[in-house]
Formats: sequence, C-alpha cells, structure tokens
Amino acid sequence: MELSQAHRDALQDILLWRRDVRHFLPDPVPQDVLDRLRKSMDFAPSVGNARPWRVLHVKSPERRTAVIQNFEAANAKAAKLYQDDQRAAYNALKLAGLREAPVHLAIFTQSEPESGHGLGRQTMPEMLNYSTVAAIHTLWLAARAENLGVGWVSILNPENVARTLDVPESWRLTGYLCLGKAATDSDTPLLHRNAWQSNAETFWQDI
Repeated sequence: MELSQAHRDALQDILLWRRDVRHFLPDPVPQDVLDRLRKSMDFAPSVGNARPWRVLHVKSPERRTAVIQNFEAANAKAAKLYQDDQRAAYNALKLAGLREAPVHLAIFTQSEPESGHGLGRQTMPEMLNYSTVAAIHTLWLAARAENLGVGWVSILNPENVARTLDVPESWRLTGYLCLGKAATDSDTPLLHRNAWQSNAETFWQDI
C-alpha cells in the first residue's frame, strides 16, 4: 500500500497534538474505544516478535488509591532534590492526573518471555523493555486519534506498584498511564508552557 499526502498530513497532526496530559475530564471512555486501543498495541514492533508487554486496566478503587499514595510519597521525595525557587516551581507543577483520569493502565514488561525464543535480545536484553515502550507509544498515538489524552506517570516506586497490583516476579513496570479526555488541548508541552524546560530539537548528524 502506498500512502498519500493525506496520510502524512494526518500523522503530522497526531504527532503535533500528542501531549503528556495531566488535566483530564472525568468522562468515561467507552469500551469499544478501549478495545480499539488494545488492538492498536497488537501492531507495535517488538524484538523477536516476543510481544512482552502486559497491560493491567486498574479499576479497583483501593488499588488506584494505593498508586496515588505511592505517587504522592515519591513526588514529595523528588521535590527535596530542588532548592528555593526551583523547588517552588516544581511543587507548582501538576505532574499526574491520577485522581481525575477515568482510566489507569499499568503496563509491565515480561522479563523472561517464552515467545520470541530469545531472538534479538542476547546482546541487548533491554530490547524487551524498548518493545514495551514502542507499544506504549503506539497506544499513545492511537489514543490521540480517538481524541483522548495520555499521561505517563514516572514519579512512582515501581516495586510498590508491582506489590499493589500483585503481579508475577518476572514482570517489570515500564509505564503507568492515565487515559481520558483532556481538559484542554495544546500543541506545546506543559513543561515548556510552565517555563520548566523548552523544547529541544533532535540531535541528528551525518558522520
């Protein structure tokens, strides 16, 4: 299949308007949309076709509360790394939408999958985790095409998340995502808008 300019334009719009969302509306996400997002991950690339990602849709209020408490403890600890004005600026940032987002997805990497038969990861075993990241990014773009936003919460203790969700020992947390309708749309990252870090161009050099 040869793709057209219309395809390229649509992809460019999705890339431009994909944001790490922290402000969500509480509107529920219909099941058919979640089904399409799950299916989109099936098309993600993976090393040796191992497909090591394991997705948990966290619905339990008790478990969600435990994750929120995990974030709050990790966030308070992280704030101590900064001083004076920078600490005040950090504390003013909204770094997660855990309370508002209607959907929580905990995405783990199976570190010892039988699938794939070890292909492509003998010298770089981290390719399993990279494969899960690629699946997350595929989901992220598909969500934007559904007019939904995704927020990746990285200020968490991953071992505590694993215990909270009672996962197998061979699963490693790769991403905890909030998903839902964004409260506002912007083509500029929140950290750029809040003067924390401006956009940097990709380093690309011919050698």
